[in-house]
Amino acid sequence: MKIFLTGGTGFIGSTFLEHVIALGNKVVALKRDVNSTPKIKIQSEPAWLIKTYRQLVADDFSGCNILVHLAAHSANVPYDTLQNCLEHNLLGPLHMLELARESGIKNYLVIGTCFEYGISAQKYDLIPADAPLQPTQTYPASKAAASTVIQQWSIEHRLNTSIARLFQVYGDGEMPTRLWPSLITAARDGSDFPLSPGQQIRDFISVEEVAHILYEECMSLTNNPVPRFTQFNVGSGSPTSILEFAMSVWRRQNATGKLLPGKLDYRQGEMMRYLPCLLRKTYEYE
Repeated sequence: MKIFLTGGTGFIGSTFLEHVIALGNKVVALKRDVNSTPKIKIQSEPAWLIKTYRQLVADDFSGCNILVHLAAHSANVPYDTLQNCLEHNLLGPLHMLELARESGIKNYLVIGTCFEYGISAQKYDLIPADAPLQPTQTYPASKAAASTVIQQWSIEHRLNTSIARLFQVYGDGEMPTRLWPSLITAARDGSDFPLSPGQQIRDFISVEEVAHILYEECMSLTNNPVPRFTQFNVGSGSPTSILEFAMSVWRRQNATGKLLPGKLDYRQGEMMRYLPCLLRKTYEYE
């Protein structure tokens, strides 16, 4: 399999890149900045393509049989403006997708975020993959807009497309200020770790498991003779509280400091339960 990949230097993209190359696949990996490097050490380099979405031409996709779109603009708070998020998460990628289609690629895996569901998550114990998209912030709104447009685009052109929405991914290469790396740093330093009461229920999944799931989806797409549009959530299926998650990391690290639940307040507007239904939703073309 030859994959055209975006986001190969990002947190999840770096592990996905390492995973697929190790399995013998060829990869053309797009990056905007020549100085950008993967967040983890990779054993073999892909064919790097240093361009923006707008600079791509149809020949850049030559020989590729699937496009995996992992790149995301402003994926961590504070988010960029809505206008910039729409340019980099919808309009630029749509230009790329059209060129890929014109070059003959029929298989697409697009990575979204669980935060596209936004306030509609309040209606469900487990959020289904076809739940209404009701985001409340700029980055999730741009990703939700992209999901809607890509669904229309895929159905119109009868393409084999999957949208995978990721829930709470953690692991090597993650931004240092996020929960898991912050816990690891504090544990190794012997520091105490303040957190909220930690009763929020989440679905945590390792980045390695996510890379495996996404690769399996690539295999399914390229081996499927009947095109269809699919949405699915990516999670572990094992709900846990943030406090329980923190305690498990603390134990594995043999931390000498103390966890301090309740030292911090919950964030304003905190959703106490945000969990995926892992059933797939597929639309087969007539």
